[in-house]
Amino acid sequence: MQFTTRKKRQAPAVIIISLIDILIVLLIFLMVTTSFKNFPAVKLVLPEARQAKQTKASGTPLIVTITKTEPYYYLNANRRPATLTELQTEFTRQVAANSNATLVMRPDKDASFGIVLKVIEAANAAKIKNSLDVAVKQAGQ
Repeated sequence: MQFTTRKKRQAPAVIIISLIDILIVLLIFLMVTTSFKNFPAVKLVLPEARQAKQTKASGTPLIVTITKTEPYYYLNANRRPATLTELQTEFTRQVAANSNATLVMRPDKDASFGIVLKVIEAANAAKIKNSLDVAVKQAGQ
């Protein structure tokens, strides 16, 4: 005996597969059109110089950013914090790979001269003598 009658279920009015496809297309569109900002890791005020010259270095130079607060040293464009001994080993490794290695220092305007002098001593110990540049801002800029 069957007292209740079974009703056939109707298909849902909204097709979920189509909605998923639309959401995926929107997600891809937003990912492609979004622009990402590169925030600088170190705030730096370069010192001014009246007779600043643009130098052209051969190859990719070693860039050392020197700040007034700890950690004092940042290595290369990715601005990875480094100690003085890490700088010394990186200088030595670069000189072994390229005898004409170039060092570019970007010191903060208020950085201690003693900190800058330690980088110069590390460069001299690694035998980087020919190319030692200091990045400065031209007066009036």
